[in-house]
Amino acid sequence: MDLKLVKKIIDLIAASDVNEVAIEEGDFKIKVKKLSETSQVSYTQPMIAQPTAPAVTHKTESSNTADLTTAAAANTIEAPIVGTFYQAPSPDSDPFVKVGDKVQSGQTLCIIEAMKIMNEIESDCSGTITEILVSDGTPVEFGQPLFSISKD
Repeated sequence: MDLKLVKKIIDLIAASDVNEVAIEEGDFKIKVKKLSETSQVSYTQPMIAQPTAPAVTHKTESSNTADLTTAAAANTIEAPIVGTFYQAPSPDSDPFVKVGDKVQSGQTLCIIEAMKIMNEIESDCSGTITEILVSDGTPVEFGQPLFSISKD
């Protein structure tokens, strides 16, 4: 792998919301982990974990007074990056969550694949999944709502 390409990867990670990336190309393996304002590069044999990206939360708003109570208790988890939305870790696996599932803060809700990197999207609150707003395998945009969660 070209060192210029490694530098580009580090720069892309530093400029994104992704905290950790592991890449394998033939016998070459690299793991880049974001530490505060700097990135650390380490060469490892096995790829240990998939990268994670923090979930972005947006409280829904409503002009209808009857909906204000519901809106105040509901959160929408939005896509923190552009990519492809996947409900399960692999095609033959069960989805991470379904409508009606209770979730905890930090629990993985889905994966967004961006540039061949799988980014686990986690819930930032505890509650119940009330709606899955995106179909499996579809492209998503930055800020696009993915899940509605009713806070406990």
